[in-house]
Amino acid sequence: MLSLIGVAIIVIGLALRLNALLVVLVAGFSSGLVAGMSPTEILAALGQAFTDNRAVSLFIITLPVIGLLERNGLRDQAEHLVQKLRAASAGRISFSYLVLRKATNAFGLQLGGHPAMIRPLVAPMSVGAAERDLPEEALSSPRFKALSQRIRVLNAVSENFGNFFSQLIFVASGGLLLIKSVLDKSGASVSLADMAMYAIPTALVSLVVVFVLCRRLDARIRREQQLLHEEYPQPFGQANATPGKDTFTTSATESHS
Repeated sequence: MLSLIGVAIIVIGLALRLNALLVVLVAGFSSGLVAGMSPTEILAALGQAFTDNRAVSLFIITLPVIGLLERNGLRDQAEHLVQKLRAASAGRISFSYLVLRKATNAFGLQLGGHPAMIRPLVAPMSVGAAERDLPEEALSSPRFKALSQRIRVLNAVSENFGNFFSQLIFVASGGLLLIKSVLDKSGASVSLADMAMYAIPTALVSLVVVFVLCRRLDARIRREQQLLHEEYPQPFGQANATPGKDTFTTSATESHS
């Protein structure tokens, strides 16, 4: 029973919202001490595990590049670009990114991720589409801030659904190879192609789910834009356009119902 102390420490630490890295290290040291390992042996085991899985941390290399691009106005340029595209909406941008994510995953290309695509590009473009035609005062209102957070949540959902529910379509993906290895050791012989085929329905279902979420978000954005225009009316002659019209196939009438 004492050997499970590491699991208990992780559960309690994460429940108390402590530093995740610190919680995992304390749990690892506790488990090692309970197992009779010396501190030196525990450090050696942690170092060996990091060395064996160092490829997982390669994404850190991209973070300085993304930081430099953001510092030089990447997010602002993304917002300005999408505001010029009248047909672009937050839902359409999120759904288009999801389709791109699934298509690249199907060929084994890891083009995406929260730090590489969502934060610097997809989120600014989605929020920028929602800002289109709104008065400056409305952009700093609590209503629009809450709306922008909801848009970012959908951006994160599109990334998670695009990654988790399509990476097994590629027959040489690491997850699929791991599953095959476990099945082979258990005596169940299944080909990689067959397992990849079974991953396709899951990918299609996730595509439909996000499509519905995107349509609902666009409808909500239109309602919020109407309310913001009523709360912050523009002086006569400055209102250059009406709030965003139809996205996907939902009519404006439907959005008010």
